[in-house]
Amino acid sequence: MKKTLIALLLCAATLPAQAALDPAPVRQLAAEDSSAKVAAIRQLTQTADPDAVRVLKAMAEDSLFLAGDKVVIIDGEQAFDATSGEAIKMPANPESPTVNNRIRGELASALAALKLFDADVGVRLASAQKLQSQVTPEMAPLLARALEKESDAQIKALLTLAHAQANLANTDPAARLEAVKALAETSSPTIKSVLLPLTEKAGEPDDKVRYEAIAAVKAIDSRLAIAENVGRAFSGLSLGSILLLGALGLAITYGVMGIINMAHGELLMVGAYATYGMQSLFRAFAPDYIDWYLPAAIPVAFFAAALVGVVMERTVIRWLYGRTLETLLATWGLSLVLIQSARVLFGAQNVEVSNPSWMSGGIEVMPNLILPWNRIIIVGFAMFVLFLVWVLMNKTRLGMFVRAVTQNRAMAGCVGVPTARIDTMAFALGAGIAGLGGVALSQISNVGPDMGQGYIVDSFMVVVVGGVGQLAGAVWAALGLGIFSKLLEGWAGAVIAKISILVCIIIFIQKRPQGIFALKGRFVE
Repeated sequence: MKKTLIALLLCAATLPAQAALDPAPVRQLAAEDSSAKVAAIRQLTQTADPDAVRVLKAMAEDSLFLAGDKVVIIDGEQAFDATSGEAIKMPANPESPTVNNRIRGELASALAALKLFDADVGVRLASAQKLQSQVTPEMAPLLARALEKESDAQIKALLTLAHAQANLANTDPAARLEAVKALAETSSPTIKSVLLPLTEKAGEPDDKVRYEAIAAVKAIDSRLAIAENVGRAFSGLSLGSILLLGALGLAITYGVMGIINMAHGELLMVGAYATYGMQSLFRAFAPDYIDWYLPAAIPVAFFAAALVGVVMERTVIRWLYGRTLETLLATWGLSLVLIQSARVLFGAQNVEVSNPSWMSGGIEVMPNLILPWNRIIIVGFAMFVLFLVWVLMNKTRLGMFVRAVTQNRAMAGCVGVPTARIDTMAFALGAGIAGLGGVALSQISNVGPDMGQGYIVDSFMVVVVGGVGQLAGAVWAALGLGIFSKLLEGWAGAVIAKISILVCIIIFIQKRPQGIFALKGRFVE
């Protein structure tokens, strides 16, 4: 039994005598008929009396009993008169009234309504939020009283909506019209479903009220559509962030070496499996710090993917520079090797990579729009990686060498740039950035041997559209493709959206083959 119930009962027993509850509805709580119990609960709720809270809470916690002609509350070895709250002798054979699901739902709504008069603002706010989906027409007078006494603006706004919902069943058409006008200002799908019956003559006989309900439903639909589009745009932004992490490394390697690396998607997979490996290590050896496996996985994924990239470049790719078709076929073969290796090491089935607790949940922007924390953090992570790459490419000696080799390999070699070493370092850097993309991808997608296959084509599209070796172009292309594809998917479906994007890219490349941002320099290979 809850300690709060004991405290309420003891306080009730020690306070000076007050006007007791009406014994008739209290006695009716033990009636056989469920409808009679519901009527008694509603009658007690209308009193907004603290003693009503005591009785209804006892009934909800199965502490209310019938002893002869008296209703009592039993708490352990103590018994109290339900009507007056006075301590009484423990009854011999108390009977517990039947409390079915209907009664429990009514009790929950009643207790939530009575909490609107609590002194604690937090309790009142939680009660007002709960009532948004539990309001009944009988609560209208109680809500009106709570609305008059409420001073908090947020709670008052919620009570206004709840009171309007309760008034939809009012016999006065003017009251119903005001209720519909108040509800028309919301963006809640629940409110829309409440108003829909009023748009038919069978549900609302008054023409003015019915026309206002139709207009209200249209207004709510419009706001819901805006929220859906914002949600799709945000999903596209998070998808674009993943594409950006995949395309950044591809843009560097393709720009420096002219390599069409078909195994770049598998480097994403390496980063994702590295994340899975760190999660497994933390679960086995540091379960108390499991929420920190993701930050620890970031450097591990970067260096794991970079190491795989160095091995690929040193063993296969370095012998095929200048032979584009051969590099395409060779890297495609490498992608198959990496996929089969992952299947041998981790199995053919997807593995579980769970979000840390600090990435769970989201921010509710609108009633039908919640922005998940994992996607918000991924967008921020992608922007942070982009900033680091920009600093590396524009403020360091390695970045200067990479840009020199990208613009004119032969001239860079003539002035002392170690092009072979730059090739290896650039490939390792591009592979490491892809590994970071795998870390982000593991938080929103399944981790399996084939996961990289779905991103390699899109990453190449980002590089081609953005412009070879251009970070700004990669950013605009990745975010644009991500947002555009998600918006199209919502309107036309995934297949039509993919076809439309491909057609648009083909037309764009025909009109501007150098991409959004052309490579600058005296000579471009």
